[in-house]
Amino acid sequence: MFTRRLLVALFAVLVWLPLNAIEPVFRAGAATSNITPWLGLEIEGNMHMQLATNIHDELHARCIVLDDGTNKLAILTADSCMILRETFDAAKKRVHEKTGLPPENILMSTTHTHSAPSAVGLFQTSPDPDYQNFLTSRMADAVIRALNNLEPAKVGWAVGQEPNQVFNRRWIMKPGVKNINPFGGEDAVRMNPGNANANPDLLDPAGPTDPEVSVLSVQSLDGRPIGLLANYSLHYCGNVGAGTISADYFGAFCERMTDLLKADRQSPHPPFVAIMSNGASGDCNNINFREPHKKEPPFEQINRVAEAVAKAAYDAVRKIEYRSWIPVNSAQKEITLGVRLPSKEEVEFARIDLENAVKTPNGQLRNRDDIYRRETVLMENFNSQTNLLIQAHRIGDLGIVAIPCEVFVEIGLEIKKQSSLKPTFIISLANGYNGYLPTPEHHKLGGYETWRARSSYLEVNASAKITATVTELLQQVSR
Repeated sequence: MFTRRLLVALFAVLVWLPLNAIEPVFRAGAATSNITPWLGLEIEGNMHMQLATNIHDELHARCIVLDDGTNKLAILTADSCMILRETFDAAKKRVHEKTGLPPENILMSTTHTHSAPSAVGLFQTSPDPDYQNFLTSRMADAVIRALNNLEPAKVGWAVGQEPNQVFNRRWIMKPGVKNINPFGGEDAVRMNPGNANANPDLLDPAGPTDPEVSVLSVQSLDGRPIGLLANYSLHYCGNVGAGTISADYFGAFCERMTDLLKADRQSPHPPFVAIMSNGASGDCNNINFREPHKKEPPFEQINRVAEAVAKAAYDAVRKIEYRSWIPVNSAQKEITLGVRLPSKEEVEFARIDLENAVKTPNGQLRNRDDIYRRETVLMENFNSQTNLLIQAHRIGDLGIVAIPCEVFVEIGLEIKKQSSLKPTFIISLANGYNGYLPTPEHHKLGGYETWRARSSYLEVNASAKITATVTELLQQVSR
């Protein structure tokens, strides 16, 4: 009888207990997987193929997982130039099968280092299927390990500024300057035109830059750093030396942040994980074309940029007011966009011209125009439409957008302006690869990023449709 009365009383208490009396627990976990290749693979990021002959620093897939007690979100960035959606999807499927985490709650992207193995195969490079499978397994492992490392945590975010390391690389040329593209037309802008001393025809940059260094930080309840996700709209640095594998400034930033936060020794706890994601940087790099070019030793520029951006991120971290709980929410949508296809006549002309093309001893095309003629032929059987996966994620008041393109900075700035979440940042090259994403206005100006190829093929109005989708998804997760 006593036991029965006790159970009835306990049931009554639970029924009338206010919902806010049981507080949810926020958790976070982080982990890395080594994705360094074996030597001899082709390196992605150049129009001419080169083989990996040396490894300067290891490549990693870095992951942070957030759990609000109801929803989980995994954010992963891999040290790769770009990765196909099929590879990302296979990794997400593996994570789902092992852990139950829904694929739509997983954001995977690449840093866009130009000194990593080919995983897509652009211009004159080809991906190694074994390395693609290796990436699938190792990226999935990074997410699973981060899930295994979940622990009670606190979270916060802030936005720093580093305006001195980003420059728009597309330049409007002075009136009367001829700027012929590979298709015989004339462009109004030129990408990487050379500094003002070497090229007196420079007029003005064709677009702005975004100096923001956005930071998401998670700590244990006693203040031990667990992970940090940063975002900066800088394409990459390069100058690593021929045949060299490197994570570029993205990897150097992660090492420097670990030093600044004094998080290099955390035994017996899991290692701290820093991540630098690529923002809306499709038309921005680290070269100030208004100043004379100064030749630097390999990695000097990488380390200088990493130091400056890490300092801005560290200054932002020190201003964070951490919270013991915030909601996490995710939404994604697949959209269909048109593809800019070559005509039958263009394909035939390109095929005839290629018969007389000059090649290197190993069969590489030498001439830029011949390389684009080859791209025209390779696109002959492309579908007239393609599907893209767009994501938006909410972490408290912070918004994160994932787009599978090299997003122009104007688009990123517009998304930040329109977003219902403040702050918001964009992760480019996320969940797949669909080439450059210029605005319609930049398509009119022309330039490398608009030239039709497997690196730039979406319809002219693609940016407007993607921005509309992103805005819709941000409103959805905000609710």
